[in-house]
Amino acid sequence: MHQDELSEFACEIPELPPRVYEIGDNTVVELHGDVDLVAFQRAIPVLDPVAAGTARTVVVDLTRATFLDCSGLSLLMRAQRRVSARGARLRVVCTDPMSLRVMGITGLKTTLSPVASVREALARPEPQS
Repeated sequence: MHQDELSEFACEIPELPPRVYEIGDNTVVELHGDVDLVAFQRAIPVLDPVAAGTARTVVVDLTRATFLDCSGLSLLMRAQRRVSARGARLRVVCTDPMSLRVMGITGLKTTLSPVASVREALARPEPQS
């Protein structure tokens, strides 16, 4: 089969921009599809202002993400640093076994402490200092 023949089987799924919404004093950023270098570049203009904003808790929801690579982890850690610098907290929602495995292998699963739902992320108590 030639490359041009394969194109008829390709499914064009449009990349959705990050979705941002508020729940009370908290802000949720949903990332969709592959969270890779392209998504990193697309998400920075959205996530940076949210991370620097006034929300007490910023939730990054990865439940609709289909892939997470080192660029995606870098994006999460960038948000973590920015949110922590202003005394707020970042919560990550992720249930995908492969994404959780990548977080575990890199040692970031402990730092990011992913949970299964936005509700759980917002209900989670503040860590003890």
